[in-house]
Amino acid sequence: MLTTPDFAEITPTAAIRKDRHGNRAKCLQRLVRLDMPVPPTVALSFDTVRAIADGRMPDLEALVGLFGPGALLSVRSSSETPDWGGPGTILNVGMCDATADALAETHGPDVAGAVYTRFIRSYAVHVHRLDADDFEGPITPRLAKAAYEAEMEEPFPQDPTVQLAEVLRSMARAWEGTTARLLRQAQGAPADAGLGLVVQKMALGPAQGISGAGVVQFISSDTGEPQITGRYLPRGQGRQALTEGAAQFIESDPRGPALEDVAPEQVQALRDAHGLMRKRLREEMQIEFTLMDGELSILDAVRTPRSARAEVAVAVALAESKVIPREEALNRIPPYTLNGLLHRQVKAGADRDVLTTGIPAAPGAATGKIVFSTTAATASAARGEPCILVRRETSPEDIRGMHAAQAILTERGGVTSHAAVIARGLGLPCVAGATSLQLDPRKKTITVPGRRVFHEGDIITLDGSSGEVLVGAAEMIEPALGGAFAKLMEWADDARDIGIRVNADTPEDAAMAQRFGVDGIGLCRTEHMFFDAIRMTVMREMIFAENAQDRAASLDRLLPMQREDFIKLFELMKGQPVTIRLFDPPLHEFLPRDREGIRALAEALDLPVSRVAQRIEALQEFNPMLGMRGVRLGITVPEIYEMQARAIFEATVASSEKGAAIVPEIMIPLVTACREVEIVKSAIDGIAAEVRTKSGVDFTYRLGVMVETPRAALRAGEIAEHSAFLSFGTNDLTQMTYGLSRDDAGRFMSAYVQQGVFSEDPFRQLDVDGVGELVLLGAERGRAARPELTLALCGEHGGHPESVDFSRRAGFDYVSCSPYRVPVAKLAAAQFAIRDKGLALDVKV
Repeated sequence: MLTTPDFAEITPTAAIRKDRHGNRAKCLQRLVRLDMPVPPTVALSFDTVRAIADGRMPDLEALVGLFGPGALLSVRSSSETPDWGGPGTILNVGMCDATADALAETHGPDVAGAVYTRFIRSYAVHVHRLDADDFEGPITPRLAKAAYEAEMEEPFPQDPTVQLAEVLRSMARAWEGTTARLLRQAQGAPADAGLGLVVQKMALGPAQGISGAGVVQFISSDTGEPQITGRYLPRGQGRQALTEGAAQFIESDPRGPALEDVAPEQVQALRDAHGLMRKRLREEMQIEFTLMDGELSILDAVRTPRSARAEVAVAVALAESKVIPREEALNRIPPYTLNGLLHRQVKAGADRDVLTTGIPAAPGAATGKIVFSTTAATASAARGEPCILVRRETSPEDIRGMHAAQAILTERGGVTSHAAVIARGLGLPCVAGATSLQLDPRKKTITVPGRRVFHEGDIITLDGSSGEVLVGAAEMIEPALGGAFAKLMEWADDARDIGIRVNADTPEDAAMAQRFGVDGIGLCRTEHMFFDAIRMTVMREMIFAENAQDRAASLDRLLPMQREDFIKLFELMKGQPVTIRLFDPPLHEFLPRDREGIRALAEALDLPVSRVAQRIEALQEFNPMLGMRGVRLGITVPEIYEMQARAIFEATVASSEKGAAIVPEIMIPLVTACREVEIVKSAIDGIAAEVRTKSGVDFTYRLGVMVETPRAALRAGEIAEHSAFLSFGTNDLTQMTYGLSRDDAGRFMSAYVQQGVFSEDPFRQLDVDGVGELVLLGAERGRAARPELTLALCGEHGGHPESVDFSRRAGFDYVSCSPYRVPVAKLAAAQFAIRDKGLALDVKV
């Protein structure tokens, strides 16, 4: 073994380190330790490659001498993490006139000519950046050298050390280039990330007998199921087999010739190698190999590329076969990876004609016809035609259209806009803030950069995971919620140490959430129950009522509808806690905005159009999100909260009579003062007493507050004296703490993040320094006043891994999030619990 400060031969005992020589070098050493047939290999450290980039070359004569005279070499990159990439592999270094002549004598002139030409082309294009077109087509070594020499004005180098020096210098400098640096930093690499290089003696694929090169893996990259896939190219080199049409299958296959047909022992040796790697490296590996006159060499092994679905399947399979513990299987899956299983996705590698881009507001993908209104969306759904609802921004009156659509695209808004929040609750893909769209609802067109115009009825695909809107129908991958995914969720439930509840607004939402297994409902936004067409009309009648008596009469018609909804929720949750937020939005959100809608409302209410228009105008507010909504509406129009409380308690009685004991949790929104809680609590207690007396059934309930104003967080101690729980609504709390409109911040947020004003969009990731300090302060003061106080986080941040960890460390009882974020939150909670217990294992050979 030869080891110098500049390079080290890879042997079982060599001091090869991933953080010094890179992932590939370390993996090759593990293969050597497993007695795999790896050709002689030398590793160059990060420091050596940096020196090469600066012009200081190692002792190349000593390095080349390790491999013996006439050896051909390959040079491969070895970054610390495979995702960080690196320059492409260069093969056949050392090929020159003398080597070509010797090769022609042993393997024939055709083999020698093909190898030499391939190296000259690669050396010219990838090392010296010459025009690839000059080296295309049928070309001989003589013509290739002539093209090289014409451009470089010097002979093609014949000295292997000179060739190797230029290859190493080219790869080292490519790593330092601006584009390469930006690409790897986008994958999470630090600015000073180093590159290692490995130099390996080549096993000559274009040899006599059974000779060639191939790549094989033993799972499906799409599903993770056991399956031999790969290609083998007789007389090939490197990864040619993956691109050449003449490549063969690995395993015997009725579709065509296969390596196993002529070399069954070698294919079995690959199976054996895979089994050993899986057991000892504890991973599914993709193997690059060559055969030289029947002799197998394993050149490299990398982690098998895989989809999110396959990622989960592999981790679970490794754990079930006792290769890795369950804790490690859980830790191997990045939580956001689960989005690729829960929703339809655009298939990797599918053609993408990008129409425009926006903010990826809700994951998944969908294809459908463009529609511009709720009416068009519901009509399209009635015809069985999938559609995508396109709006400037959505409002509560669009709920029916959103239910009917396959996806939602908005010109305005961000990750916590109305469209985004509702889409995530419904499990629909959403792209918000697509500001380059020019939407014309009257002409029913959208215009995008390049003056491309799309009309209602045109088919598009919306990718809510990437924020891209694509022309036409893209190839999709369906979600996978059973099998390995279900098993992973079971293990996550066993490991996590914080409750995970769901934001569910209707019985349909709750039924969907139960598929993921939740600890209850942490937020039921009752206003979303009113957007059915019949209920909307009754709601509008209530808004137009002249006095409290008339309002109560309208609400009496809504009461049985709400009661039935609550009964269904309680039945679905089977005794689990259900937190019901009382009515929150300003009343104007239930009223039409356009002339057509105003006329329809006037006809439904049998009122003059002018009077309806005047009433709508009177209800408008300069800043409705800070106006008469939430508890302010409950105090000034108490009939609403009284109706809702009665519906909750009557549903509780009905459920108890069916044998389903339930303790409803009633949450007051937008509180800023202790007195607000006292007033509402007094009214609700009165309603509870009435229902108990009338029904003869005793029941209890818990009253709590949604902390979403800074003052509520600061005064949490006195508020807690009248509350059984505090649930922090971080959407509005972030908005009010920053003084930002969550619907408008998307217009400038990317510039703020890019320039380092904010490290991340605070509506996407909880600001633990500012908003988080208010949350911690409120939690501390609340628990000081009432030690048994339940604490929760129920904003959209609740499904983010960082927020889950923040809540755990703050001593919260649970987080609550949209249904399709529940698996992400559960996995994150399990990973943090495992980390804190020191159970995350990562044993390597």
